[in-house]
Amino acid sequence: MRLKNRLFWIVAFTAFFTDQLTKYWVVKTFALGQTLPLLPGIFHFTYVTNTGAAFSLFSGKVEWLRWLSLGVSLILISIASWGPILIFWEQLGYGFILGGAIGNGIDRFALGYVVDFIDFRLINFAVFNLADSFISIGIICLLIASFQKTPTSSHRSR
Repeated sequence: MRLKNRLFWIVAFTAFFTDQLTKYWVVKTFALGQTLPLLPGIFHFTYVTNTGAAFSLFSGKVEWLRWLSLGVSLILISIASWGPILIFWEQLGYGFILGGAIGNGIDRFALGYVVDFIDFRLINFAVFNLADSFISIGIICLLIASFQKTPTSSHRSR
């Protein structure tokens, strides 16, 4: 049996594994709140926890975010498994989103919060993690896919 939408699965697994590996490294290397300036005042690694969504929105609302991550993950797995063969950009997009959703979802279920550590201080951006980045990259890939799709029927009725 040939795996359908192979790139989707490769991207999802790689994104998930990379996210979890970096979070594990941060938890084992840093004390909570500790920061390591890589480019002082511009880019730091700062270990924080987040009980909300991206940018700490809905802070403390981890319960429904757990189920949202699980629901999104199940929908994406269903699309890739039982839906049509996806185009390149869709496979990339959905794969990145699945990897990020599972990465943050596991944190929410297992820990009750998400481990964040990427800290761009130049623009005073919220601290985030690779899962958040992968979800954003996935959305960009899906936008690219939406511009590349051609209508199945381009004939006009006269």
